[in-house]
Amino acid sequence: MKIKTVYMDIEEVLAQPVQQHVYPKRPNIFFRMLLRAVSAPDLKATNFKYREFEMEKLGKKEPCLVLMNHSSFIDLKIASTVLYPRPLNIVCTSDGFVGKERLMRSLGCIPTRKFVTDTQLVRDMMFALKKLKSSILMYSEASYTFDGTATPLPAGLGKCIKLMGVPVVMIRTYGAFARDPLYNGLRLRKVDVSADISYILSPEDIRTKTAEDINGILYEQFSFDNFKWQQENNVKISEPFRAEGLNRVLYKCPHCGAEGSMESGGADILCNACGKGYTLTEYGFMEAKEGKTEFPHIPDWYAWERDCVRQEILKGSYKLDVPVDIYMMVNTRKVYGIGEGRLTHGENGFRLTGCNGKLDYHQHPLASYSLYSDYFWYEMGDVICIGDAAALYYCFPKGCGDIVAKTRLATEELYKIKKAAQ
Repeated sequence: MKIKTVYMDIEEVLAQPVQQHVYPKRPNIFFRMLLRAVSAPDLKATNFKYREFEMEKLGKKEPCLVLMNHSSFIDLKIASTVLYPRPLNIVCTSDGFVGKERLMRSLGCIPTRKFVTDTQLVRDMMFALKKLKSSILMYSEASYTFDGTATPLPAGLGKCIKLMGVPVVMIRTYGAFARDPLYNGLRLRKVDVSADISYILSPEDIRTKTAEDINGILYEQFSFDNFKWQQENNVKISEPFRAEGLNRVLYKCPHCGAEGSMESGGADILCNACGKGYTLTEYGFMEAKEGKTEFPHIPDWYAWERDCVRQEILKGSYKLDVPVDIYMMVNTRKVYGIGEGRLTHGENGFRLTGCNGKLDYHQHPLASYSLYSDYFWYEMGDVICIGDAAALYYCFPKGCGDIVAKTRLATEELYKIKKAAQ
């Protein structure tokens, strides 16, 4: 899937019409049927099945908030099928509207800017629930998982749920990540997919519980490990390309500590600095080709990388400083390429400069608890996205190794450290 782009001077981009707010539309039955129909082939190919838990508590026409873990592109196909014919307004990233806003709105989509404070989103969701009598589908993690475990949830989610006051339903998928992990470059594996749909909070629960209590319930619901699921269920993934792109996640060698020297191919990943290699087995374990396997479990390797980043921040040695190609989004007409620049990240947050001195954007470490970063974004490349309500800046690092995952980890850890110091 690609996105509409055009090259333009930054001054011309800033002169473009700003995006006008439009309230959500309730998707009519035709678009609900269409979405289910186009989802059917993938679900059939994965032998999709699902189970329901206490869903009899939800009225057939009762609006609700549906939360779902975000593993791959099949997620929406699952939701639009298991919840049919319930009308859904779907919260999705604003760049998904570029070049196809009319279609996205007809499908019931509500745009939001990832990891940017968006009070209008809350008003739009309330409008959909109360005025349109539609349900809301939200991927509350906001980003795809890199290592197969849950990404951070927004701390304000509990307060938002209390404001809405409608039942909360959880969709938890199994096999979606194993079939199509983000790092693997959209290459599908032969894995069956299933889901559990659970009624987790009633309006009465929401009235009587605090926002903190609700957050605790949600954190428990979003506690999962897709590699552990594969291992415990003996799910065999025999595709010879299963480790390709894994260096994007496992960017630091646990043997010698080198960063940016990991290279993957086939079922293997190798450190070009020290020569140590590992194989991703058919059942989701890492095995060293020689010597000790430091981290047989990929999420443990990723957690170690997180701790290393945190220690760098605490010691004052963490610093990102890379050349980037820069694209901007100020409306949903196109994404605008504005030239080259430099992206830095450290104790004081992000700073993006470029366009012959015309661009100098700074983002404070407390601006967001996580980072919009992605692999092979719209088939353009690995991306780091920062910005605010006025504009988003999509930064594509050039010639500096695999830094996207580390930058996300650093953003999250820096936020925690700064927040704790307040």
